[in-house]
Amino acid sequence: MTEIRHIVFDIGKVLIHYDPDLPFSRLIPDPEERKWFFENVCTGEWNLEQDRGRTWEEAEALLIELHPAHEQNIRNFRRLWHEMVPHAYEDSVAIMEALIDAGRDVTMLTNFASDTFREATERFPFLKRPRGVTVSADVRLIKPDVAIYRHHAQAFGLDPAASLFIDDSPKNVEGAKAAGWQAVQFTDAQTLIRDLDRLGIRV
Repeated sequence: MTEIRHIVFDIGKVLIHYDPDLPFSRLIPDPEERKWFFENVCTGEWNLEQDRGRTWEEAEALLIELHPAHEQNIRNFRRLWHEMVPHAYEDSVAIMEALIDAGRDVTMLTNFASDTFREATERFPFLKRPRGVTVSADVRLIKPDVAIYRHHAQAFGLDPAASLFIDDSPKNVEGAKAAGWQAVQFTDAQTLIRDLDRLGIRV
């Protein structure tokens, strides 16, 4: 196995918490009604298109035309986005910062809408510490498409075989492997420390 020279972090659910239920449990208190809303109106697939580069204006207009009775909550999805990301995972952020402080080459690769990513960097300044970031909406590519890993490697001069990707999604981990990277699934900070140690990286 090639020695790891580049470490690439995902952001959502690895470095910062993300949960749309946080504001919507207040807006739609009934669990079944809320479940229906996320499965039929503001779906994961709909939200992913903003990560691919579609504007919120386009996204909202599309859904409001289909579900006019839900206009307010469709708009609330973006308006209350800040409530969906209430805090960072301090233990995993500490790992990332320790790697940077030790001189490791650290970058980030994330599925994120452009505007919410800029908002996140202001709220969570540690996101500015890595050498750089590929934001899916900015490059119009999205994980787990192999093309976004190739783009990131080319943009930051990474040797894929010497690159380790850390992501909470099994699909995104497999996407990285398909692009020739090494990759581990993030579940919690202690498991990540063990995974890094197994790969010869001490934190």
